[in-house]
Amino acid sequence: MSTPTQAFKYSKEKIEKAVKAKGYKWFEDQINIIGIRNSATGKAVTNAFDDLLTVCRKDNGVWKYYEWAATTDPGRKGVLEYHNAAGVARVVPGQYIDSHAIGLHQGKYEALKQQKPVKVYRDANKDLTYDENKIQEGVFGINIHKAGVDSTNVENWSEGCQVFKREQEFFAFMALAKASGQKAFTYTLIESKDIA
Repeated sequence: MSTPTQAFKYSKEKIEKAVKAKGYKWFEDQINIIGIRNSATGKAVTNAFDDLLTVCRKDNGVWKYYEWAATTDPGRKGVLEYHNAAGVARVVPGQYIDSHAIGLHQGKYEALKQQKPVKVYRDANKDLTYDENKIQEGVFGINIHKAGVDSTNVENWSEGCQVFKREQEFFAFMALAKASGQKAFTYTLIESKDIA
């Protein structure tokens, strides 16, 4: 899953504290999937995998923590070329209970596929700054999936999806999801500024 020398930015304790401080549910008997949006970038479209996707889970009574480079934001092409008149989607930070299940991403490979509503900001003016004044709620295909082998730019890998930078790390994530035996997965998105 990760090499012994890998240094994580956060820890299970810090993530749990931030999640509970928001009033969100912390699962003792399920895997906790937490996205962390990089607050330092503000509302600029960075086109970079500068966020994190994390998992906290119990393994034989011992907590394990994992984190991987990802994006929780749409990329440059996703913003500029999006064909929905309402604009590209960007997930609103929050907790979405049982929002995802294992299914095919665009009919191609197994990923976590959105099955229940999430809230998204819609940004229609394509000015490469995320707007946060229009919110929609629904099932929009906001999946948790992978980019390429080791992608540099987000571009249109994300048009609202939560996307892993590296293919092998996504496969490690999916192995954890499958091993959990869960039928549904809760996705929680917080911001890095929420973590003490």
